[in-house]
Amino acid sequence: MTSTALGRDFRLLWSAAVSSRFGDALRTPALALLAATVTRDPRIIAAVTVAGQLPPLLFGLLGGVYADRWDRRRTMAVVDGVRAAVVAALAVAVALHRASVPVLLVAAFLLAALGTLFDSASFALLPALVPPDALPRANGRLQAGAAVAGGFLGAPAAGVLFAVAPALPFALDAVTFAVAALLVLALTPAPVAGTRPRSGVRRGSVWREIVDGLRWLYAHRTLWRVTVLTSASNLAISGIMAVLVLYALDVLRVPPAAYGLFAAAAIVGGVVGALGAGRLAARLGTVPALGVVLAAETVALTGFALARHPVPGGLALAVFAAGTVVWNSLWASYGQRNVPAGLLGRVGAAQRMVGLLTAPVGAALAGLAAAAFGTVPVMGAAAGVFALVTVAAWRALRPVSPA
Repeated sequence: MTSTALGRDFRLLWSAAVSSRFGDALRTPALALLAATVTRDPRIIAAVTVAGQLPPLLFGLLGGVYADRWDRRRTMAVVDGVRAAVVAALAVAVALHRASVPVLLVAAFLLAALGTLFDSASFALLPALVPPDALPRANGRLQAGAAVAGGFLGAPAAGVLFAVAPALPFALDAVTFAVAALLVLALTPAPVAGTRPRSGVRRGSVWREIVDGLRWLYAHRTLWRVTVLTSASNLAISGIMAVLVLYALDVLRVPPAAYGLFAAAAIVGGVVGALGAGRLAARLGTVPALGVVLAAETVALTGFALARHPVPGGLALAVFAAGTVVWNSLWASYGQRNVPAGLLGRVGAAQRMVGLLTAPVGAALAGLAAAAFGTVPVMGAAAGVFALVTVAAWRALRPVSPA
């Protein structure tokens, strides 16, 4: 089933998402390289990374409110237009050798903050573009396109372009944002419930609407349980990612020159999983498929923790990555099908925030544990967490009606 069957508007949204992801994959490593040329202080370099990670936690729920208040198509186009201007200004600063540490911090923070609004609007807009039964397939296509554009095209090109001219990756990123904005504007401007503008909202209503979204998520038993399971899974996934390179080099004996190829196994697995998400949901149903996916991930992660050679380790990592992408696609699709249109932005933002809350904790715990005991126990603990999450999922995701 190709994306053509999903309609013209979906093709435009898919193209915009892939364009933006390609630009992100150019900018992110280039920003790290640029920070390393400005300073060798690891604390400052880490601060640039943190500046890009904080906004989703600080402003994610706020972005959901405005994704429900404003026209989502125009919101996405305006946000991408502003992001194009920000990255273009950064490219000029780099070309003129004016890219100081404060400039990098502000740019990273501002781009991530704008991204929270874009992500909420995009999540809420998709159900208006494709039929409900096609949402798992549509989300899978979006994730597959992003993986190819980012992992296979953007990331490898970023270092080469930076070596040619440090400003070049940022200039191309600005172009991708501008292209994405034009593609979004070309979407059919049909009225969508939940995109109502409010001119006379009293002060404080933003926070009431945030609470409305959180309450709705908590009241829907299945969606809330899936969100909590996602958060528990992310505790392990974040820990795995924090020490993956050390595990690959020291335990699996991956040659440093081949690490990129080893990491590509996860991208390939993610693409395969994304393309199969719709078929799995159609065959098993969205919620039952989630339990099956978790079981498969647990088996794959157990194999990864026991592997001592790059080939079986890479295969296990690919299967685990495929399951992760399928889970994300089905989780998003279930919410998009069941949340009222007027609440999609807020509930979607609440889903993402709750799901990501454990990620910093998982990374920190993995780093401390690896320093004390090595990376092998970290992978074993991650497999244990997934086994517990799988058991919990099979018990918690039995058919229930929303409260």
